[in-house]
Amino acid sequence: MRTSARFGRLGDTAIAAVTVVALGSGVWLLGSGAVSHTPPQPTAAEGRPDPGGERGAAPALAPSLPTRIRIPAIRVDAPLTGLALTRSGSLDAPPAERKNLAGWYEAGTLPGERGTAIVAGHVDNAEGPAVFYDLGALKRGAAIEVDRRDGTVAVFTVDAVEVYAASDFPDDKVYGAAPRPELRVITCGGGYSRTTGYQGNVVVFAHLTGSR
Repeated sequence: MRTSARFGRLGDTAIAAVTVVALGSGVWLLGSGAVSHTPPQPTAAEGRPDPGGERGAAPALAPSLPTRIRIPAIRVDAPLTGLALTRSGSLDAPPAERKNLAGWYEAGTLPGERGTAIVAGHVDNAEGPAVFYDLGALKRGAAIEVDRRDGTVAVFTVDAVEVYAASDFPDDKVYGAAPRPELRVITCGGGYSRTTGYQGNVVVFAHLTGSR
């Protein structure tokens, strides 16, 4: 499954056209007979509301490389690795065999900076659920914490959790430049087909609300 996408960053970095690679195979679903128990998907109630201006937004942080992501509500605590683009222009995925590893798009915005930072991870691998298996169960208002190399922790609050079909992925909405520090967390989702795999993506929208 691939989804057309554009990663945006404010400032002098141009918006580049890339694609998101598959972030889950579903092989273990078939092998274990668990196809009827696919990863949780967000409900319409978690869809993105009107952002309501800048209420609750924290000032942007100085640039620093991200090292770890934590999402306590769904028991995520994972190291981060940098993700680049492949020769074909797609976003490279974290190594599938390391199921508790997530990645960030290192040519884009750093988490905590002004703009849209991107984190992606597998929903599963051949052995079973991976780092973002429960991403679709996340609720608005949940906290996402990103450890940074300078010792600070960027704290984001979830604005919405949505699921999109691969054929109708809203590039600008997900990857467009933002006037405040925002974060997108992405994995596969949208149902599963025995023939074509996962049908789309689960996307979490969040903005910076604090740091420590």
